Amino acid sequence: MFRRPTRPESGGSAPRPGMKDLGRAMRYLGLYKRTTALAYISLFISIGAQLVVPQLVQNVIDAVTQGLIALEAGRLPGDAQAVMAQQLGLTADGLAQIAANPEAPIYWALLFILIFSVARGFFAFAQTFMGQKVSQDLAFEFRNELFAKIQRLSFSYHDRNRTGQLMIRATDDVEKVRIFIGQGLLMTVQALVLLTGSLVVLALTNWQLTLAILPVLPIALVMFMIFGATAQPLFVAVQRKLSQLNDILQENLAGVKVVKSFVRERQEFKRFDDSAADFMNEQIRVAKIFSFLFPVVFLIANLGQAAVLYFGGVQIIGGTLTLGEWQKFSLYLIYVFFPIGQLGFIISQMSQASASASRIFEILDAKNDVTDKPDATSLPAVEGSVRFEDVSFRYFSSSDPVLKEINLEARPGETVALLGSTGSGKTTIINLIPRFYDVSEGRVTIDGHDVRDMTLESLRRQIGIVLQETNLFTGTIRDNIAFGRPEASDEEVIAAAKAAAAHEFITSFPDGYQTPVGERGATLSGGQKQRVAIARALLTDPRILILDDSTSSVDVATEALIQKALDRLMAGRTSFVIAQRISTVLSADQILVLDNGELVAQGTHAELMESSPIYAEIYRSQLVEDAAPEEEPALA
Repeated sequence: MFRRPTRPESGGSAPRPGMKDLGRAMRYLGLYKRTTALAYISLFISIGAQLVVPQLVQNVIDAVTQGLIALEAGRLPGDAQAVMAQQLGLTADGLAQIAANPEAPIYWALLFILIFSVARGFFAFAQTFMGQKVSQDLAFEFRNELFAKIQRLSFSYHDRNRTGQLMIRATDDVEKVRIFIGQGLLMTVQALVLLTGSLVVLALTNWQLTLAILPVLPIALVMFMIFGATAQPLFVAVQRKLSQLNDILQENLAGVKVVKSFVRERQEFKRFDDSAADFMNEQIRVAKIFSFLFPVVFLIANLGQAAVLYFGGVQIIGGTLTLGEWQKFSLYLIYVFFPIGQLGFIISQMSQASASASRIFEILDAKNDVTDKPDATSLPAVEGSVRFEDVSFRYFSSSDPVLKEINLEARPGETVALLGSTGSGKTTIINLIPRFYDVSEGRVTIDGHDVRDMTLESLRRQIGIVLQETNLFTGTIRDNIAFGRPEASDEEVIAAAKAAAAHEFITSFPDGYQTPVGERGATLSGGQKQRVAIARALLTDPRILILDDSTSSVDVATEALIQKALDRLMAGRTSFVIAQRISTVLSADQILVLDNGELVAQGTHAELMESSPIYAEIYRSQLVEDAAPEEEPALA
């Protein structure tokens, strides 16, 4: 099986774009050997047919010339005819046969020109079609690999990279690599074969005249090498500017309601306009180089043509070159300078593809912080015991720990509530259980199994999660509830929706469970999206349930409904609940109070009211102080 070649890690430094990554991309052609072989076989046959045509043109011109001479010779005395035949390299009988039917060689030459032209057209079509097909196949492979890799990458990678930049890698960068492999690479091989073949034929035809054009070829090649080295970093800058432009576009489309709410349309348009101007200016810099390059190419070609006209004319006058040979030489000369002209397009596509290939492999080679160990085993069905043993955690290996020596134990079936101010480490704790991140120190165990020793799939399948940010996918409400279990029956989906207090509002829609949710659930309210997300988690029937502030977007009445359903469903499950409202966690088996990454208090509500000033302050601020305004009128 074809294996995608790997690149050595660069120690975290950004890789320099070059032919190495482009060559690595071209090795993907090994996945489609048959199609690739057909494309290049067609290319060679097409070029072979093309190289034959100038020789046939010479035959036509020579046949016309000889026919005219034979007709004129027929009017001369016999001795003069013999002399003329000798000068043409013919016998007297041969000259007479030409005079009798001077058009015959022309017809045969034209017939062969037609045959070879048709062959060239057919195989040129096959070359182009197969080249495009294999390039589309490679684009398919790259996009799938990129998507699969992005799906597997750890949260820490997504924390460091913008969504818009990742989208550009999977779309525009892949397209640039595809265009080069489907067009530029074939064009490169075609140019080299056509140039080499033409030079060989020219040398065999008239080596003295060939020497007249050779000096211009190194000049053209050196010039293209200089332009290629100059253009490549410019294309890297173009792709970077395009990524920045796409970031702004993606952010504004996702946050269009916020932009409108704060009347920031003009400012955001200015931001987009500035980025678009930067992108345009980078493209203009590239255009300046190539707008200078192509006139220089044509100048070099014209100098070569002028040399041929001069030296060829001298040879014709001297009688050492026929008109047919001169015309053949002129046609082959076009085949020499045409590939040189193609080098401009080739270098342009190669520079863009090289920069894009480096950006693609930058993702494919990205190190995943959270992976299965080589000897990882599947996590068996769990009871639900979760332990944190001296757990510390740092984001991106920074010096400041987010969590500091956390020790806690949740026994099977217990509900553990986490309280604390923003940034205290609540969300980080629940992210360590399903291994969205790995601990920096210590370990997290489930039923005594270190989560790092278990496969990610078997671990996460036994954990139900409702994140603070509710994400729904384009599709129906039913599709979103059954996201974790697509094979679930309608009865199971409805049961989960009822448990999450979502069934009533779902059935109020004309299409019920088949109601489209729109992009990111745009057709649902915040509370409705939250309940669908809860139903989605509950349908998987997890042994461990994580609720990250899952009632933050609902009103008090809906919260009460959800809380009652959750109280029933959390029975027998180990549940971790992050809540801003202390009223939702009063009955928790354990309440953990976190402050600045440290576990400062732990116990039941009654225990913490006695032992934890921080917890008591939170309780008073949310319940006692909220009741004060209602009492004030009675005191007046």
